[in-house]
Amino acid sequence: MGKNIVQSKRLRVKVALPEPPVRTLWWDGKELCLLDQRVLPGRERVLRLKTAASVYQAIRSLQVRGAPAIGVTAAFGVALEARRFKSQGVKVMRRKAEQAIELLEKARPTAYNLFFALNRMKEVLSNSERTPEKIMTALVSEAEKIYLEDLRSGWEIGLWGKSLVKPGMNILTHCNAGGLATSGFGTALAICYAAWNDGIRFHVYVDETRPVLQGARLTAYELQKAGIPCTLICDNMAAFLMSERKVDLVVVGADRIAANGDTANKIGTYGLAVLSRWHQIPFYVAAPLSTFHPEIATGLAIPIEERDPDEVTTITGKRVAPKGVKVYNPAFDVTPGRLITGFITERGIIRPPYPRSLSAIFRKG
Repeated sequence: MGKNIVQSKRLRVKVALPEPPVRTLWWDGKELCLLDQRVLPGRERVLRLKTAASVYQAIRSLQVRGAPAIGVTAAFGVALEARRFKSQGVKVMRRKAEQAIELLEKARPTAYNLFFALNRMKEVLSNSERTPEKIMTALVSEAEKIYLEDLRSGWEIGLWGKSLVKPGMNILTHCNAGGLATSGFGTALAICYAAWNDGIRFHVYVDETRPVLQGARLTAYELQKAGIPCTLICDNMAAFLMSERKVDLVVVGADRIAANGDTANKIGTYGLAVLSRWHQIPFYVAAPLSTFHPEIATGLAIPIEERDPDEVTTITGKRVAPKGVKVYNPAFDVTPGRLITGFITERGIIRPPYPRSLSAIFRKG
């Protein structure tokens, strides 16, 4: 990965970072551009979104996914809607932006970054000066700030987490917690990118991650682009792999983390945590602080999204189950904090006891 300067003219912020392994999303001044993740790895198609409704649909349909990327995308969705109605005056513009926030809050219930980003956009909207141009500038600037913060925090997660990666290791990951799940570097995969960038050589096992195959389609795609050796496995192979001592470290991402460390992540994560404890393998969660929800005490308060049965009964549009069969399709599960070795964040690695250590992090602001 070469060196790159990510710059926002409005913010006058320069962030010195390596070149991200993938370009997930970007703002071109008029439209929000997204790499359509539904058609990867076969095609690299760029979507150009102009309305909050199109942003909502992109999030719902998994054209963009991953908690940090969802939050950034939603923030730009609010700015897009304000831009659409700028010529109709302050009153209309504010109302349309508020309606966009209400719509986008319904896009997906589990990923906390969505609500973190939209709450910031609400605050800007309520405090910005009373001219359409100034409101528009303030909203775009805040969305760009959220984008840059996410890009930077991803790389900082990688810098902290690379200390866990040793030469010759086999790392197991689940779902896609790479650049495609964020503004560019990822969370769990950011650790791989940072370690590889430092010359540490290792191997990654990639869970395919049923039912939507984010591991097979997206994580393997990213790792191959980065030149990091990886092997794809079915989800139900992880236990056997661990029993053969072929896994040294498990690192996953997160969609929402409670005050006690309970963590919602892609369905199947809980099972990996249990297996890791049984086989005495370190199990880490990599996530920015924007994924933590300190106002909720435990994972019992995390809403779990249930998705379309077709995701289970079909694979790439081909039916693999009999018609009429009942389907249960929760998109996430909750891993108890007591099964998590540590949280890798942009401020360092947080370790148990989580009610105390997480509280200390947020007290420091």
